Amino acid sequence: MQVDTLIHARWILPVEPTGTILTQHSLAIRDGHISALLPGTEARAHCQADQVIELPQHLLMPGLVNAHTHSPMSLLRGIADDLPLMPWLQEHIWPAEARWVSAQFVADGTRLAIAEMIRSGTTCFNDMYFFPDATAQVAAEIGMRAVVGLILLDAPTAWATDAAGYLAQAQTVHAALHDEPLITTAIAPHAPYTVSDALLRDAIAHHALPARVHMHVHETADEVQDSLTQYGMRPLQRLQQSGLLHDQLLAVHMTQLTGAEIAQLATTGAHVVHCPESNMKLAAGACPVQQLLTAGVNIALGTDSAASNNDLDMLGECRTAALLGKHVAQDAQAVDAEQVVRMATINGARALGLADQIGSLQPGKAADVIALDLGQPATQPVYHPLSHLVYSATRNQVSDVWIAGQRQLANGQLTHLDISALQTQAAQWQARISSSGT
Repeated sequence: MQVDTLIHARWILPVEPTGTILTQHSLAIRDGHISALLPGTEARAHCQADQVIELPQHLLMPGLVNAHTHSPMSLLRGIADDLPLMPWLQEHIWPAEARWVSAQFVADGTRLAIAEMIRSGTTCFNDMYFFPDATAQVAAEIGMRAVVGLILLDAPTAWATDAAGYLAQAQTVHAALHDEPLITTAIAPHAPYTVSDALLRDAIAHHALPARVHMHVHETADEVQDSLTQYGMRPLQRLQQSGLLHDQLLAVHMTQLTGAEIAQLATTGAHVVHCPESNMKLAAGACPVQQLLTAGVNIALGTDSAASNNDLDMLGECRTAALLGKHVAQDAQAVDAEQVVRMATINGARALGLADQIGSLQPGKAADVIALDLGQPATQPVYHPLSHLVYSATRNQVSDVWIAGQRQLANGQLTHLDISALQTQAAQWQARISSSGT
């Protein structure tokens, strides 16, 4: 069998079937897809490859799916720390964005974010920000897989001045990205407190827009209480009445949930995106992950922005999700390592409508693959590779990354991005933003 790339690994974690760890196996890539997953001895005997890669102490697995980001906000990393959500937004983030956000800001911030994500093992991210066309262009140029959120707000910004403007921009960007092989889109109403019922209804009635919805929901107790005061109902009920509570909704954060709402999410097939580190840092609350899992709700994992986290490290997010999930459930067996890995891979792919393409290592799927070096002291000895992945490994152990078969990280070095140029751009933005007093 002739293939483009043949990777021999100590362990392979395909994610599906559940509970499977393959030892001394090989993965073959051809035309950007996984063509075979087979024992190493068979691969060496029957496969001819343009490139052969030996990973004798590595774990090979699907690329991580970051199901909630605001990638350009990498340029606002650390600008306002140790604050609750609304003061953080209203007094710092929104003023900075009003002053600085532009297509160039978004392009430079996205490029910096993608570099961090690839080096952390993320091969697909779901974004929500202004100038989504700039985010998509950068991702496509680099070869990064992305779902680009077509942001909707009622407030004027540099991207649009009113609801009609946001909808028109969304339609234009969605149409322009139709033929991009690694880029898809979702409508992205920011949050219940920034988007009116009329705009929500207009968005779902707009047949030229995608059906998938990416939205912050039930992020804080104050958000829920304000909704009760203003509308006489909780935000999730508003979404139901607007026709948005369905199996293509990605509800991000969801720290404030009743038992009835958990059951409703399960019944409708809506997806929850858990962002534990951002929620903890902003003291927003904790998503009841184990209750949602028990109810059958699909839960994906996201980092949120580098301005609120302050990193885009999905491996770190996995560990935090597992530990926090156990703490909240008061059960050491809750939110176990395998479940967290599924949240960061196939569950994220499912939430984004990409499970037929990514999220697990199966022949026919796109070759979005990462390798972690478990031979380092911090992950020795190796009794259980999957457990080490969640509780011991760090992003610094990600050695290699392929996206659609293209090697984006080789032995820890980026192949399509210039680190020096990224550092220069980041320093220039820091100088501008710092000098403005923002």
